Amino acid sequence: MSDEFDAVVSQVRERASPDDEERTQLQRAAATVMERAGEAVAELPVEAEVLQVGSTARGTWTAGDRDVDVFVAFPPSLDREKLERYGLEVGHAVLPEGHEEFAEHPYVVGEVDGYAVDLVPCYAVEDATAIQSAVDRTPFHTRYLAARLDDALASEVRVTKQFLKGIGVYGSDLRTRGFSGYLTELLVVEYGGFREFVEAAADWQPPVRFDPEDHGTVAFDDPLVVVDPTDPERNVAAVCSAENVARLQHYARELLAEPRAALFEASEPPAYDASAVAAAVDRRGTTPVAVRFAAPDVVEDQLWPQLRKSLGGLTDELDRRGFDVFRSVALATDGSGGGTGPRAVDGSSVDEAALLIELSVAERPAVERHEGPPVHVREHAAGFYGTYADDPDVAGPYIDGDRYVVERPREFRTASDFLDSEELLGVRLGPHVESALEAGYEVLVGRDIAALAEHFGVELADYFEPRP
Repeated sequence: MSDEFDAVVSQVRERASPDDEERTQLQRAAATVMERAGEAVAELPVEAEVLQVGSTARGTWTAGDRDVDVFVAFPPSLDREKLERYGLEVGHAVLPEGHEEFAEHPYVVGEVDGYAVDLVPCYAVEDATAIQSAVDRTPFHTRYLAARLDDALASEVRVTKQFLKGIGVYGSDLRTRGFSGYLTELLVVEYGGFREFVEAAADWQPPVRFDPEDHGTVAFDDPLVVVDPTDPERNVAAVCSAENVARLQHYARELLAEPRAALFEASEPPAYDASAVAAAVDRRGTTPVAVRFAAPDVVEDQLWPQLRKSLGGLTDELDRRGFDVFRSVALATDGSGGGTGPRAVDGSSVDEAALLIELSVAERPAVERHEGPPVHVREHAAGFYGTYADDPDVAGPYIDGDRYVVERPREFRTASDFLDSEELLGVRLGPHVESALEAGYEVLVGRDIAALAEHFGVELADYFEPRP
């Protein structure tokens, strides 16, 4: 490997590694949380263990990260209602100014000494294959990696995480669909370092499979498979999209060909304003349409699968109706009022969503061709012929080849006519998105999509100037 590569990695390693002061501050905050949690658990009518988990427990967090994850592990015999109630009691005792969030069950999020703290209840199961809740695996992950990560490998993990952040594929949330911290650590352990990981990823031929503990032959239909060493029935990389696996490969090759620190630094293009969007629409000569609506008030991991499902339903229907979908994208804030999604030009947070679909066909003819069954399929053919024979608005039926054919009035000549109709709610939609659309939505066509720039300027810049 070139001296240039080593120099870049050395520079990134230094920047990504917390210094002694940061380590001390984090350890102090974590100790405070653990102590408070222990005191709160002592007040409960059931025994529980307080555990620090995640990257801060394993020493693999990158400089500047300010997250502390603490779990309270309850006996597996405790029923779910009591686990949730006791977990929230401990959470609010530790984080009196915190608030509740919900994944598989509720937990408390707050702040201690400037660190974001998640306090999560789980079951203290004896084996990760016996989990009663998805979070029950997390303590096993922490213990597994703690036994395999030394200071040198932890440093390699931090460089790897910084690279994945820089190229935009770090995070297992369902908006990003990228590499989780646990997955990143497993891959670094597998390859033995960042350089080895990058060199290997550049040559991956998906589907790629790793089974660190040789669990066996469970089949997973994913581009990247890393069998969870603590649970043979789980693919740690299941959330990784094929696109993000390919993006990793692209930038791994870029880094090897031209090592540079910029690849380790997240960046985004300058936001498009309304005039830039309008100019892009004019330049491309396509017909963009957008359905804009209030983002459903659900957490991101519920919102984004529903947005993607809804976008797929709309694009499929518009394609079926002959409007020839060119490209499309879902846009949204986090939908929970947390303000972590796109921001307006003035910096204010918003809760808005839009399904943007770019079409190659602006308008269809007034009539459409509709093929019936072959004439020799007597019963169905007779029914088709009888349906249209006396319709004055239809040309035909006539025979083309061996089939009856009619040319009938087209229901919707433009995509906007369809989107403005009740038929929109008949396509495949996510349930919360459907409810949001039933409450009201706006259709934007052509240059009018420039109105989206108020909240989605960066996303529109990415859309009109796409990069790997």
